[in-house]
Amino acid sequence: MSIADPASTPDADQNPSTTTDVGDAASRPAPVTMRRRILARVATALAALLVLVTFTLPNRPWQLEPGAFLRIPLEALLLAALLLALPGRPRRVVAALAGGLLGLVAVVKVGDLGFYSSLGRPFDLVLDWSLLDEAFTFVAESIGRPGAIAIALGIGLLLLAVPLLTALSAVRLSGLLSRHRTGSTRAVATLVVVWAVLAAFGARIVPAMPMADTNATILVQEHAAEVRDRLYDRQAFATEVGVDPFRDVPADQLLTGLRGKDVLIAFVESYGRDAVTDAEFASIPRMLDESADRLATAGFATRSGFLTSPTIGGASWLAHATLLSGLWVDNNQRYRNLLATDRFTLGDAFRRASWRTVGVMPAVNQAWPEGAFYGYEQFYSGPDLGYQGPKFAFAPMPDQFAIHQFHQRELAGQQDRPVMAELALVSSHSPWTKVPSLVDWDTIDDGEVFRRGIIGTPTAQARTGYRHSVSYTLRTLISYVERYGDDDTVLVFVGDHQPAPVVTGENPSHDVPIHIVTKDQAVLQRINDWGWQDGLTPDPSAPVWPMNEFRDRFLTAFGPTGSRPQAQPR
Repeated sequence: MSIADPASTPDADQNPSTTTDVGDAASRPAPVTMRRRILARVATALAALLVLVTFTLPNRPWQLEPGAFLRIPLEALLLAALLLALPGRPRRVVAALAGGLLGLVAVVKVGDLGFYSSLGRPFDLVLDWSLLDEAFTFVAESIGRPGAIAIALGIGLLLLAVPLLTALSAVRLSGLLSRHRTGSTRAVATLVVVWAVLAAFGARIVPAMPMADTNATILVQEHAAEVRDRLYDRQAFATEVGVDPFRDVPADQLLTGLRGKDVLIAFVESYGRDAVTDAEFASIPRMLDESADRLATAGFATRSGFLTSPTIGGASWLAHATLLSGLWVDNNQRYRNLLATDRFTLGDAFRRASWRTVGVMPAVNQAWPEGAFYGYEQFYSGPDLGYQGPKFAFAPMPDQFAIHQFHQRELAGQQDRPVMAELALVSSHSPWTKVPSLVDWDTIDDGEVFRRGIIGTPTAQARTGYRHSVSYTLRTLISYVERYGDDDTVLVFVGDHQPAPVVTGENPSHDVPIHIVTKDQAVLQRINDWGWQDGLTPDPSAPVWPMNEFRDRFLTAFGPTGSRPQAQPR
């Protein structure tokens, strides 16, 4: 069934009767002629439906309601008016080009829908292409490589098919307008008046979506502005990198308030504000309160607050880079540019001050040159840790195994220097369908013990799986402190970002909890002016900082004077 323009002869606009040969029609059997007419009308109806849906398709998942498609797009009316004013060949060329562009707009809308669903933001036309490889890896790790390839091929075909189909549909509809020029002109004029009335009264069926629609224009403007901002952001970021008050601080003036302490900074995947404030996850703050009480009995003190992450739903590396570098890294362009600099990170500070610096990232399965940028003397990827147990959805190993291996290799024996470590924990990574159980630390060995006690959660129950997985990682960290923590242990654990909107709902906060655990009251006295709350459950009134402020506040608090040095621009 073709949806090409039926007015294919040069004079079709002037003489509609020439589009059908009367003699040929008379010679055909009546059922065949009727069937072709029905098919032609069905094709035209489908073409009209496709164009209308493409114009009115929302680009935010929470707006996907039937009422969202009951709108009058101004762009469609203007295009129809233009097509009515053009003769045959120019009309078809303009219709094809406009239809193809409309298809590209539809592709961008679908991209926005996907990114809002997973990352809580629209698709970035400049930078997000690099995330396609990450998305493929995630799907392959979750459902297998064959399934990921099939999905990738399906998406590729869809991306090609949509602009082609919208172009053919626009050409077909332009022919319909031409054959019924008088009626079409009246209909378009009437709809323009109706659009103006709806706009004047702000009529809407779906909140925030006026029936007098200009969504396509707004979408193009927003993405064009984003492209412009990305082009200017490179220089702005270079200026930010060049201003660093701690870059030239001597070793004997760095981290004097933590000398002799083993400092562990643990990023908890997808651990966001909702985990401690959403009523459905009430078991998490209850567990944290009980854990804080047990830790207090064992002599540990705890403080908590919030940081605002630069990302949501994914791209954890942006949060890691932001916290450790003291720069706001909210996109991959900034991340790549950061790695090409000699920015002074927290790892660099500890290393300059004679700590042994270690990175532990169980989800990394290949060479990771970023370790040198972050100042790590020793880096452990997933394969380096020697895990032999079962895989858990995206996570290649349980967080308890990764932490245990780190402890055995770095802290269990004699140490000539204190250790600073970044632990990137991933058991709470989506899709939250398989969660390990906490086991006795003495039974971990090579990880085979984790084949027992697996918690399975159906994919449809994302919030339940999320609750189980976050609870597991937090209980693992607290259990580690109870078992192995001593007077020289300082644990800072922080969420990297909120989970995807499938858990949080629309327009979630970017805030994540952050906690510090230590036995040394002198350590806590240095952060008294932070205003962090006692315990492990920050309430809504707890202080909130942008995540990029943490590095400077941390280095200031634990410096020799408790004051920040003057920035020295390059």
